[in-house]
Amino acid sequence: MSNKLRTNILLVFLFLSVASGFILDPKQYSGNGETPTHWRNQAKANILKKARAAPVVGKAKNVIMFLGDGMSIPTISAARILKGQLEGQLGEETVLSYEQFPWSGLSKTYCQDSQVTDSAASATAYLCGVKSNIGTIGVDASVQFGNCNSQQGAEVTSILDWSMAAGKSVGFVTTARVTHATPAGLYANVAARGWEGDYYTHSVAGGCKDIAAQLIDDYKPIQVIMGGGRRFFRKFDQPDPEHGSNAHYGRRDGRDLVQEWMNGQQNLGRTHRYVWNETDFNSIDPATTDSILGLFEYSHMQYELERKDPHHEKAGEPSLAEMTDKAIKILSKNPKGFFLLVEGGRIDHGHHAGRAKMALYDALAFQDAVAKGNELTSESDTLIVVTADHAHTMVFAGYPSRGNDIFGKVDDGHGGASKASDNLPYTTLLYGDGPGFHITNGHRDDISHVDTTDKHYQQQTAVYKTSETHGGDDVAIHARGPMAHVLSGTHEQNEIAHLMAYASCVGDYVNDADCAASLTG
Repeated sequence: MSNKLRTNILLVFLFLSVASGFILDPKQYSGNGETPTHWRNQAKANILKKARAAPVVGKAKNVIMFLGDGMSIPTISAARILKGQLEGQLGEETVLSYEQFPWSGLSKTYCQDSQVTDSAASATAYLCGVKSNIGTIGVDASVQFGNCNSQQGAEVTSILDWSMAAGKSVGFVTTARVTHATPAGLYANVAARGWEGDYYTHSVAGGCKDIAAQLIDDYKPIQVIMGGGRRFFRKFDQPDPEHGSNAHYGRRDGRDLVQEWMNGQQNLGRTHRYVWNETDFNSIDPATTDSILGLFEYSHMQYELERKDPHHEKAGEPSLAEMTDKAIKILSKNPKGFFLLVEGGRIDHGHHAGRAKMALYDALAFQDAVAKGNELTSESDTLIVVTADHAHTMVFAGYPSRGNDIFGKVDDGHGGASKASDNLPYTTLLYGDGPGFHITNGHRDDISHVDTTDKHYQQQTAVYKTSETHGGDDVAIHARGPMAHVLSGTHEQNEIAHLMAYASCVGDYVNDADCAASLTG
């Protein structure tokens, strides 16, 4: 190699290094070695990208709502770091799939009678467009929790109803039970979110119908139903395919709702499949299937960390991204478009158990599902909204070093653990309340020799609760597609349902003159 060629290669290398803002600077930079030039270039690129982003104005053919149950802003931040660290990076600089969407805002999550909401009242807000009382689903705020008689005449409809009335295909997938609070907000009207099966309602005064029966009796047009919760659909004396005779919560009314669903689909002339395991799920061809009922667990589906663990599952379960993929491919065959709800339901459960690792791995499975939805649809005709129903009490604590294990103890920057004022170590992630509260001889537990990265580790808390509670802080909204820009800023949570309806011209906005269609003539 000639000296001239060597010189030219060195000059190119120097130019690229300086342009990227990394290294070949005699100074030693911390973190990933980012220089001031790096940060200036990064900021400039992002600002120009945002400044040049044009709103997509007009009618949305399709709407997909991705709901991370309990996905607080600290959960998003911690999941972002976890994703990066799993990829071999320090983590903080990572971007989640939906964080690349051009529009974002905040949702105020309080409900009609409580500063801190639950998944039932919040679902009624962002799916039905009205705020209601805690613990109630699909009814207005005149309904008293648990009072069957008070719900008569107070029922409200949802974005799913409005989309069906407009001739669109509809469906939902969740990692929780399909009768749980979030998906039930699409189709159920109950004074108590716990009325998932007739095991709970058979003794309720007033004769209110349970949530599972409402789904099968009143919502046959739904083409995609996937999640957990077999126990509320089969007779109590029918053995469960995975759990044998454990049918404690099975139906007391003698109905087999799975069979009734299949009969209903046959009467509609649809090609349909009921599946309860991963093998049968994988055998479904969306191109030749009109509708699917997938009930992959007796109760909730497995945590993502345990989904492939033979100690925690038997027949296998699809991932949230895989269910999202199949759902979109089935629903998108309708030329009038579709509405789809995708819930990452077990983020919430990990937090309630005080196990941040469980929650964050499910948060990553959720962002994978969003990436799949983004990949399969076009920004020109599909509105995607990503948000949460409520927050949790998980927080970051201390001053951990850049790249410190997100599940680890706060470090002192010199290879050791930082100590709190009680001279004991503590973790980066903590909860305001929950089961991780322990006092021994007047002091909290010494975790010096505890593996805080274990999936079963419960982060320490300030207040003892057998189950960690929700948080009352605002949650994030990320969006792309037609009319997504309207979600910038701070919104009452019930406005989300209205924006989805406005963008897709359904419900109160069914007339083109009253919806986004009017903006394009």
